Amino acid sequence: MSTYPVRVEARLEEPLNRGLWIVKWLLAIPHYIVLSLLWIAFAILSVIAFFAILFTGRYPRALFDFNLGVLRWTWRVAYYTYGALGTDRYPPFTLGPAPDHPATLEIDYPERLSRGLVLVKWWLLALPHYLVVGLFTSGSVIPWRSGLPDGGGVLYTLDWGGLIGLLVLIAAIFLLFTGRYPHGLYDLVIGMNRWALRVAAYATLMTDAYPPFRLEQGGHELPRMEAPSAPRHAPVRHTTGSIVAIALGALLAFGAIGTAAAGSVSALLAHSRAGTGFISTTSERIATPTYALTTDQIAVSGQGVEYLRGLTGRVRIETATTGTPLFVGIGHRAEVEAYLKTVGHDRITHLAFGPGPDDIAYARYSGGQPAAPPTTQTFWTAAGSGSLEWDIEPGDWIIVIMNSDASPTISADLRLAATLPWLDGLTTWLFVATGILLISGIGLILFGIGLTKNPVPDPPHAAPTPRL
Repeated sequence: MSTYPVRVEARLEEPLNRGLWIVKWLLAIPHYIVLSLLWIAFAILSVIAFFAILFTGRYPRALFDFNLGVLRWTWRVAYYTYGALGTDRYPPFTLGPAPDHPATLEIDYPERLSRGLVLVKWWLLALPHYLVVGLFTSGSVIPWRSGLPDGGGVLYTLDWGGLIGLLVLIAAIFLLFTGRYPHGLYDLVIGMNRWALRVAAYATLMTDAYPPFRLEQGGHELPRMEAPSAPRHAPVRHTTGSIVAIALGALLAFGAIGTAAAGSVSALLAHSRAGTGFISTTSERIATPTYALTTDQIAVSGQGVEYLRGLTGRVRIETATTGTPLFVGIGHRAEVEAYLKTVGHDRITHLAFGPGPDDIAYARYSGGQPAAPPTTQTFWTAAGSGSLEWDIEPGDWIIVIMNSDASPTISADLRLAATLPWLDGLTTWLFVATGILLISGIGLILFGIGLTKNPVPDPPHAAPTPRL
């Protein structure tokens, strides 16, 4: 007989509407929105519970009841929608138990939890169950087809929403045409959901009892051999204020994770700038059989000048080649076009600095050899051998890359770099925001826990006074 502390039960409410399942995804949108917020809170509170168990061996009761409520809510919505389609009764918006609802979930509160198991059970010990539950809930069928002309194979991934999704789809088709839900199919779907919810409770640290490797089908579990021990602490009741405070606090804490990650990336970029003072892109191979490579016109005017200067700082254009030394220059559009008017060259029309083959594109302009090497021209605003540095100025500009001796055929690796003067300030503000969000989030979570209430026990009934 089953004595497992996670008990998942359901009852099939027949008759079911033949076509309501077609629009249940739409009807459940309010639940999906609320649950998306509650699951963020669930994840944050599970991390807090992890450390609480690690240091004290206890799962804080207020956090346990909140997370249990999220699992209950999720199970009721899944049972109503495409996790089972077992009822047409709209799920209630509550974290608490709903005994009259056909889908129920209860987890015995553990008075003590292993401080050692908490380190490994959610990833290592639960791994075999993850493979099974993954097949139930989102598992992909990946057959291998061999015997192709090149001797290789092709992987096909067919996602059904797992076996549960496939079986529920079959049940929906039966329901549409017959008005009946096949009971054998229903029992199998509930068994898979029961397995998945048991693993979810174990992996999120709510019990130390390892989930059994058995598919207990049907809506009702076997009765317990013995009643669960009575907890020393009464379950708490989450008020609307406590739920809002905990959920908002979890969102702020989740935001702190995002700002911390962004701040870390910003700090790494700032550190990489420390050597040369520039942040560089990856390199992109540029090549042409002609005499020059140019960019499209770069127009800088009005308020855009100060904006670009503040955004990029000083700009550097770098080229690396093993052939003839390269000349890199930037000049006013009119003067560059006059110099290259009769010269064969390619204009770069697309440049993406990525790994793909289509990251660069050219437009060809026919012509002959330049009348003079680029190094003899005096109109360049900034120029250099292999690279140049430029402070952005207003005007219409074109960047030119040529062999220093004006010979044809250019091949080089191109990089763009900038000083990004705002990077240090951004890093500081991101970490300040992380601290503010984290402190505010933890404070709201603790405040929400403080708003929870223990249910008031019923007063003892006085024994009736005997009448003489």
